[in-house]
Amino acid sequence: MSRHPELLIPASSLEVLKTAVIFGADAVYIGGEAFGLRAKAKNFSMDEMREGISFAHEHGVKVYITANILAHNGDLPGVREYFGELKEIRPDALIIADPGVFDLAKEICPEIDRHISTQANNTNYGTYNFWRRQGASRVVSARELSLAEIKELRAHIPEDLEIETFVHGAMCISYSGRCLLSSYFTGRDANRGACTHPCRWKYAVVEETRPGEYMPVYENERGTYIFNSKDLCMIGHIPELIDAGIDSFKIEGRMKTALYVATVARTYRRAIDDYQKDPALYRENMPWYLDQISNCTYRQFTTGFFFGKPDENTQIYDNNTYNKEYTYLGSVEETQDGLCTITQKNKFSVGETIEIMKPDGRNVDVTVRRILNEEGEEQESAPHSRQVLRVELSEIPDKYDILRRSE
Repeated sequence: MSRHPELLIPASSLEVLKTAVIFGADAVYIGGEAFGLRAKAKNFSMDEMREGISFAHEHGVKVYITANILAHNGDLPGVREYFGELKEIRPDALIIADPGVFDLAKEICPEIDRHISTQANNTNYGTYNFWRRQGASRVVSARELSLAEIKELRAHIPEDLEIETFVHGAMCISYSGRCLLSSYFTGRDANRGACTHPCRWKYAVVEETRPGEYMPVYENERGTYIFNSKDLCMIGHIPELIDAGIDSFKIEGRMKTALYVATVARTYRRAIDDYQKDPALYRENMPWYLDQISNCTYRQFTTGFFFGKPDENTQIYDNNTYNKEYTYLGSVEETQDGLCTITQKNKFSVGETIEIMKPDGRNVDVTVRRILNEEGEEQESAPHSRQVLRVELSEIPDKYDILRRSE
């Protein structure tokens, strides 16, 4: 069976959902204001979810909603109520980790597909087949699996049971993302959506009989970040992912900006389409993919567990900072009378050269000619975040284009 993999993109807000759709997603996954594992993301109100689903469906794109907390007793009445509301707005699937939550979804909104989250530790074909018998249509593989394991798994499950796999983004230090560090250190439970990302903190070792003596775990004057993994990137391995039988290529990042989402969606969209058109075209365009994918913030790249167990080269020991090549200025909300409207994200000034990033792969250098505030007054620069501006550029962008500046 020849598989045409779905490109599944995260969205933290309605603005980012629309960006993901325009820049090449086949499906997007979002969180409501409760019961997802990204409580700090902006997340969607019920009205925003309704609008987002409508927008996506108009463009032939699916929407999946995360409800993947590991629930406690007190969560269940709220989950029941929430699923009753979701039944009315009809997302294409719910992403669930907890068996109790799964049962509620099956009872309350059986017409909505149920996908099993990576949080459920899906490491073998027996688990996949178990969830299939319960009524799941898709299972998200654990990040600890190699491509060889996924291929073996594919051979032992029904053809119509879909495999979704993370192919890009931040790696979690804990098994299938189930982490207790955040809860232990801060009282904020990662498994209920409140992770404080302690895997990115700086650590030292203290010997029991010598309290107060902090010894670096790795000899480096800047300290050590022993849990800080490089980011996953499989843009150079599309053929192997398809060969393994993966149905959905999942991008991590429900906390990310529209610039990040546009960059990753556009690059993977092109790579997948090029490969399916002609493997030679995919190989020929590899330098472009690698250049483009590094245009958004990332912590260096790794292939994770796909080709065997990670080693010391998959960790970053000396810092927890991102590489950043571009700054996000805003997304074009409309164009009128030669001016584009944006909600400004970072400072830029009249006379500067910035870049219009287009869904078709083009990046167009333009000059900022004028900046007007909401009252129509001229400004030399745009220093205030979230200010709504009308901007004249040397070339008129299209709605949903991204404006960015090279660092």
